Amino acid sequence: MIKRSVMAGAVAALLVCGPAFGQALPKEMSWTAYDTGSSGFNIAVAMGQQFKNVLGVDVRVLPSGNDTGRLAPVKANRAVISQMGIGVYFAQEGVFEFGTRSWGPQPSRLLMAATACNGITLAVAKDTGVKEVKDIKGKRVGVVVGSPALTQGVLALIAFGGLTAKDVTLVQFSSNNAMWKGFVNNEVDVALSSTISGQSKEADSSPRGVVWPSFPAEDKQGWARVHKIAPYFIPQKVTCGAGGLSPQTSLVLASYAYPIFMTYADRPTDTIYAITKAMIDTYDAYKGGAPGAEGMALSQQNLTWVVPYHDGTIRAFKEKGVWTDAAQKHNDGLVKRQQVMIDTWKAYSANAPADDKAFAEGWMKARAAALQKAGMDVIFE
Repeated sequence: MIKRSVMAGAVAALLVCGPAFGQALPKEMSWTAYDTGSSGFNIAVAMGQQFKNVLGVDVRVLPSGNDTGRLAPVKANRAVISQMGIGVYFAQEGVFEFGTRSWGPQPSRLLMAATACNGITLAVAKDTGVKEVKDIKGKRVGVVVGSPALTQGVLALIAFGGLTAKDVTLVQFSSNNAMWKGFVNNEVDVALSSTISGQSKEADSSPRGVVWPSFPAEDKQGWARVHKIAPYFIPQKVTCGAGGLSPQTSLVLASYAYPIFMTYADRPTDTIYAITKAMIDTYDAYKGGAPGAEGMALSQQNLTWVVPYHDGTIRAFKEKGVWTDAAQKHNDGLVKRQQVMIDTWKAYSANAPADDKAFAEGWMKARAAALQKAGMDVIFE
């Protein structure tokens, strides 16, 4: 139960902006999120409840189990924002499921994202004796068919230790749950996971146990190798999760924010400003409403990540005094990168092969050539 005084304070803070704010904030809106029961869905619901309680705004959260399913309603303007994982980056880059004829690079824009106490990193079976990432050489590494986020992530993170797919044995699974069953049953030794996931906790309580090899921020060469494959990972002090992680026994691990609230570049600046401001000003009311929601704090936002912020969000951040010249310069560079890919997509699509496989292969070549010409990292080759 939210204390009446907290809610009253939140209302007062929001009303300070005057009538323009109230007019820009939709009275009804749809958001998309991960499946019902996921941590991301629960955070969206907790936020939506406080939008209703504090502002009288109805938020309908539409669940979907995949990235294209979450993004399609936003693309079609049937939902205002989507709560994504790292698929928001794949959408921007026009790769994997977004490298198909019906998608292409998307003009993604950030609102806010949650950075909580957990990490999204490499879980290793304790019985392997692995201490550092380089020790994973020769071990069995799990990947999930049809999940580029898991596959790209695990290959990027073993690169921290100077390893490639040739240095390990990749074991394919049909799903994330199947991979974790394989982990417990000694069919695989390494998997990408959140430190607070149910799967990592279950593996930790199994006879095999779980350890988390560290990713020290000062290892610049290791992090450069990670960023060549997955620039969205960052070093983070992790204080919660399986394997004994706590504020007293923290580790610096790899991670990225989740969930990530995003929209499209062409959505009205006033609307996105009003939604972002509401997210910031109702934070005290929803931060305890779902595990991980506390990670939505304004102080936790990464202003120089890999996807640009929406102009409306930048306006809200400027109003709160957190937006900097360096953040603006970085943001401008990300917008330019998106434009290079979008322009290339339009030119390529006009005379692209009819065959879907040839289309996808040709797009990746055209994309790489355009980014190289612009002096930008290709990342996906």
